[in-house]
Amino acid sequence: MAYTSTPARSRAIAVETLVAVFNGRSLDDALPHDADPFARALVYGVLRHRTRLEALLTPLMAKPAQPGTPLQALLLSGIYQLLDMDTADHAALNETVNACALLDLSGVRGLVNAILRRVQREHPALVAALPDDPVVQHSHPHWMVRDITRDWGAQADAVLAAGNQQGPMTLRVNARKLSRDAALEQLAAAGHPGRAVVGLPDAIVLDQPADVRVLPGFNEGRLSVQDASAQLAVELLDLAPGMRVLDACSAPGGKTAHMLERADVTVVAIDLDPARLGKVQHGLRRLGLNAELLLSDAADVRRWWDGTPFDRILIDAPCSGTGVIRRHPDIKWLRRDTDLKALGDTQARLLRRLWPTLKPDGVLVYATCSVLRAEGDDVIREFLMTTPDGRPGAISSPVGLAERCGLRIPPGGDHDGFYYARLVKKGRTRTVKKER
Repeated sequence: MAYTSTPARSRAIAVETLVAVFNGRSLDDALPHDADPFARALVYGVLRHRTRLEALLTPLMAKPAQPGTPLQALLLSGIYQLLDMDTADHAALNETVNACALLDLSGVRGLVNAILRRVQREHPALVAALPDDPVVQHSHPHWMVRDITRDWGAQADAVLAAGNQQGPMTLRVNARKLSRDAALEQLAAAGHPGRAVVGLPDAIVLDQPADVRVLPGFNEGRLSVQDASAQLAVELLDLAPGMRVLDACSAPGGKTAHMLERADVTVVAIDLDPARLGKVQHGLRRLGLNAELLLSDAADVRRWWDGTPFDRILIDAPCSGTGVIRRHPDIKWLRRDTDLKALGDTQARLLRRLWPTLKPDGVLVYATCSVLRAEGDDVIREFLMTTPDGRPGAISSPVGLAERCGLRIPPGGDHDGFYYARLVKKGRTRTVKKER
């Protein structure tokens, strides 16, 4: 629903969005598409720093605010404005209090005003009193801090901190329509300068984010938005003309399109969700590309496979999303550690069921946007232990850390957190007759 943007209304929209997320809705679904930039920045900021803000709020209330309520969300947003946003104190105070009337909280205007004025006066002492605990300092749930610390050791703090930084706007140049150098020139001429990403021939990072509708060439299919780490998939697939390729979990379609932009290949793109498969079709149409789209569970091979093996398979498997928290901070509050077992089962099932559809000497690329080994090397090592004709293939990448079976990329800078493995299917053994 459209609304007239006023300072108080903008804050009210942010609070309503936060309450929805705190109670289980995804941020993409909860945030109105026409929310103004201030409301968006406020929502993202509170979600990124929620635990720290709650720790600051707790000693200021005789009776703690009920989690997930409009009152709590309003107070957290007010504290975030005072401490972390480039907002004048009087605006943060007055307009947050004014938002009470729009949120049916008129009865607590005095309480909100009193608490925020205490934060304004006492914030140095309040910040100094925060516990030296990564759960609070980095505002990640306890289980996530535990698992990231176990998997990343000395780098854990950097991985956690990166999750609270805004990721850059990264573009993918359609190599069928123009070169990256030409794209950089066109963007700079239009007032949107950027730079090339080392090691990824189609990737550009803009100096400042911009509405895609004003980028020269976007509507004509010359540019797409795609993170640098995600663009590594097509490099690992090592495509050649005439190949038959399976994109097993294709939505929203960025990697499907990248394959078709890069090489004259036939792509079968599968997804289980009809709405998300529609996004794949929409993206291909904008780019002037075609793929065979199938609505199915990719692991249900008997339902969709015609028996013709694939030269390449990409499994961009469902995962926790812990590598893309900087773009989707709601992941921290919606994901549970109990989800990992079901996700791991799905990842292993996809590998097991799709492997027989790969040609001998073919390549399967397994990817997750996760920083957890439970969704990366652990899954691949277990798969290879029971797959005699599979072996890990070499990965050449300008970023990331080599694992026993693959590559993990920490979040930060130009890259989201990712894991990749490149698996090669051993060819048929040939019998060579000895000369007599």
